[in-house]
Amino acid sequence: MAPRRAGAALRDGKACACYDIALLLLCAVGVIRAIDDQASFTYEPAGAAEKDGVGAALQFTFLWCPMLPSGTSFYGTGESSGPLERTGKLVITWNTDAWDYGPGTTSLYQSHPWVLAVLPDGKALGVLADTTCRCEVVKTFRERGIPCDVVWMDIDYMDGFRCFTFSHRFPDPKCMVDDLHSVGCKAIWMLDPGIKNESGYFVFDSGLESDVWVQKEDKQPFVGEVWPGDCVFPDFTCERARSWWSGLVRQFVSNGVDGLWNDMNEPAVFNTATKTMPESNIHRGDANIGGLQNHPYYHNVYGMLMAKSTYEGMKLANPTKRPFVLTRAGFIGQQRYAAMWTGDNVSNWEHLHMSIAMVLQLGLSGQPFAGPDIGGFAGNATPKLFGRWMGVGALFPFSRGHSDKGSLDHEPWSFGEECEEVCRLALLRRYRLLPHIYTLFYLSHTNGTPVAAPVYFADPQDLELRKIETSFLLGSLLVCASTCPDKGAHESSQKLPKGIWLPFDFGDSHPDLPMMFLRGGAVLPIGLPLNHVGEAKLDDNLSLIIALDENGKAEGVLFEDDGDGYEFLQGNYLLTYYVAELHSSVVTVKVARTEGSWKRPNRNLKINILLGGGAMVSTHGIDGEDLHLTMPTESEVSSLVATSELELKKQMVRPIPDIDKPLGKEVAELSEIPIDLNGEDWLVKVVPQIGGRIISMTHLPSDSQWLHSTNRINGYEEYNAAEDTAGCTEEYKVIRRYREQSGKEESICLEGDIGGGLVLQRQISICKENPKIVKIDSSIRAKQGADHSASNGIKREILPDSGELTFEGVLRPNGEWMLVDKRTNLSLVNCFDLSQVSICKLHWGTDHLNMELWSEQRAVSKDTPLRICHHYEVRKIN
Repeated sequence: MAPRRAGAALRDGKACACYDIALLLLCAVGVIRAIDDQASFTYEPAGAAEKDGVGAALQFTFLWCPMLPSGTSFYGTGESSGPLERTGKLVITWNTDAWDYGPGTTSLYQSHPWVLAVLPDGKALGVLADTTCRCEVVKTFRERGIPCDVVWMDIDYMDGFRCFTFSHRFPDPKCMVDDLHSVGCKAIWMLDPGIKNESGYFVFDSGLESDVWVQKEDKQPFVGEVWPGDCVFPDFTCERARSWWSGLVRQFVSNGVDGLWNDMNEPAVFNTATKTMPESNIHRGDANIGGLQNHPYYHNVYGMLMAKSTYEGMKLANPTKRPFVLTRAGFIGQQRYAAMWTGDNVSNWEHLHMSIAMVLQLGLSGQPFAGPDIGGFAGNATPKLFGRWMGVGALFPFSRGHSDKGSLDHEPWSFGEECEEVCRLALLRRYRLLPHIYTLFYLSHTNGTPVAAPVYFADPQDLELRKIETSFLLGSLLVCASTCPDKGAHESSQKLPKGIWLPFDFGDSHPDLPMMFLRGGAVLPIGLPLNHVGEAKLDDNLSLIIALDENGKAEGVLFEDDGDGYEFLQGNYLLTYYVAELHSSVVTVKVARTEGSWKRPNRNLKINILLGGGAMVSTHGIDGEDLHLTMPTESEVSSLVATSELELKKQMVRPIPDIDKPLGKEVAELSEIPIDLNGEDWLVKVVPQIGGRIISMTHLPSDSQWLHSTNRINGYEEYNAAEDTAGCTEEYKVIRRYREQSGKEESICLEGDIGGGLVLQRQISICKENPKIVKIDSSIRAKQGADHSASNGIKREILPDSGELTFEGVLRPNGEWMLVDKRTNLSLVNCFDLSQVSICKLHWGTDHLNMELWSEQRAVSKDTPLRICHHYEVRKIN
């Protein structure tokens, strides 16, 4: 089947709805690749379609015609890790439970098959592939003056992880919520799709009676393991199941539920290679969305349909309130029902950096209400990391902290006084900026603009702005952060868009907080510092921060309504357009026009005119009346700016102590901090503490990543096959290691005690004489002369579908085997000594591939070790 071509017409730099896209809902996996000079959107199936016993793979590509010019930049694909600018990057649209993901992870929790192309002249066009295929805290915050509006209830509130139930630790949830409300906090509770398969559990019984479960091929309910154990799953693709779920939500809200968050809704299933339900499962979908289909057809929209059902249930419970739903999994268009967070991220600097680009990509893909778990979900943040993350995260559209049950406490005060103060300042910034942020959400609601946008939005023709990943725009406000542990934002070189950009703060500048700039020509509405939004009143004092443009003018807008409900749809709101103009040394600020039926509140108005260097001059008046301010002379401005800059320097002398900094080389290598082996062709990351696990292998010439995992799971590792587990859970006691950086090679040598008198020795090296290969030399030896029985296994993880093969004897590969990536015409070749390898094994699922080399199993002595020596290289496919 040949693809139809997609085209787009340009008008005033915007893409018009002129797409002619083939909607081929035939594939289980959608792969989107943006290649410089032309946009290529490739779709491939997860497995082969069989016909007459012969496997056949479907593939089609969307091409732009004519070809796009050199210098075109690509963005979009929604929730995706890695860089903001996506040119040449691979994204696989397949909702995946991606715990502890990294910059090279190709599939995360949501699928947004949308790509935005920004041309060299700043004009833009986009393409949407309309296919679903795999394409005590209540009180401590208040006492310490740290703003907080929500307490989030994870699944531990449930009785045995059964949805819509409460454990004995929550005997009266309504009373508890009332207590939270009394101090201005709301309660948001988690609901997962996995329903415990247990007769007598009212949710299971009612679902069984209503016939709402996803089915297997034999028409019986599919049972998969999640947190409660064996579970069944609602089939949200059919109206019957959605109504059933909405009814449960409606009843659940009566317990004082203020909002709900949906987790594990990719849907995630434990103990499966694919991390989800089988592709053969049956969904009895509504006729208007596809009808009866196997799981791959609906996989990527399962989470969004669950969020929709949750949203509708909350609306049924209280039609006059706006439902709040948060979802982990989703699809393009889900912003109609839910906010989202970026899943199980990690407490490290890399994930802090990635979180900015991920929020911006989601905004570009139509999901404005998004943010990460501040401080990281998995692992333990350090004081500097947590404070720095809170500084930028407090200005994301969605802002919350959330950490793994097994991690250390992640409340701001848990990291010491310095970090606590930074978090307090960061959150007070957010609350002061809420009038502006709320206005941006209104504008997003009315015209689809992102709340947080990439810096290049300020000047689409400036190519240097397109790759900036540590700064972003909140309307006319530019936020410049630092994700480098050793430098604050004030110490980093900040690339600003053309025009006037004036720095300012609220007297709260700090080395670990982002810098803020206001675009010349903008008026920024500012509210009071609050502990929670419930403290805000319509007659509170309002402030305007003003940056005049080169013509001495500025304008801005403020949207106000009840903050809840739907009265604004009937015109019950106030939209104010403020203007400022300099004339004869006097700045006049007034209301240019208004929209909506609300009367203006009787309140004071303070105007602040920025001068540069953080300096400003101010005056007061009544909102709605004309205010006049006489500007200082040039010499007075120079003096005010110099004084402000001096005061700023005084504030920048006490960063959060970097107490996590290694005390020396030995300490660093004992930690879980990866060590880089960097050669001409390869960048390899190794974690010494865990037996020298390789967690990343990137081939630099082709910019292809052949391995990505984390410090905790997956990756390349070696293990004693006599053990019950395959190394993932084994931690070796490292007894000797050193790093060589001689002129010949860069290598790491490790030795680990694996028990039973045996030692595992490894050397990972990149040879200077042949930088194309990564060599791994491994052996199991006896400490003493005694004999021991052992076997040596080596594990390697990557990507594609579902099965297992074992090669022994003459069936073994003759010294090499390879993994082929047809999209890039590259192969990863694994070369080994056949005399050292007894068995070669392959087993794979939709999101991983294990390539294993096994030695023979025999007695081991000091003089007769087991050994496997092999290396990797990347070759071009002929």
